[in-house]
Amino acid sequence: MIVNRQRNWMTQDEYTQEAVRLRPMLTEIATRYMGSADDAEDVVQDALVRLWNMHDELHPPLEALGRVLVRNLCIDRIRRKVPTLRLDDVDIGDSHVENVEHQRIERMMKIIDTLPTMQQTILRMRHMQGMEFKDIARLVGSEESTVRKALSRARMAVKDKYNTGIV
Repeated sequence: MIVNRQRNWMTQDEYTQEAVRLRPMLTEIATRYMGSADDAEDVVQDALVRLWNMHDELHPPLEALGRVLVRNLCIDRIRRKVPTLRLDDVDIGDSHVENVEHQRIERMMKIIDTLPTMQQTILRMRHMQGMEFKDIARLVGSEESTVRKALSRARMAVKDKYNTGIV
């Protein structure tokens, strides 16, 4: 006996409709977990990309899977955050604090030295010389948006290397 099977996967149009319908609900869930609209939007975007990558195996509705996926992505991001201790909250001698701060700054400078030349330049112009984005863009011969992206990437690279203990 041959059974006539209908397709059981989502088309691009079906996925798009589901994504538009679910996005506000998923963003609300992510915002409750993350506490920040920007972080929540990143989580939702990641979840929608993952759902799209599985669209040929899925069928509507995607609400339950979307909720679970966003929740798990939020929990993963929260767990990955490195707990930090503010030096202001620690009661130790001033000379020790100055020594720790000096070591931290030296480590940061070593990390910055490992970045690509353009990222180093933009990072130093912005944070050490206090220059505006438009001035940096003019000096390096680039668009302001490109400078912002390069600065963001440089900051992320420094943060990742600092948190993982590289350099």
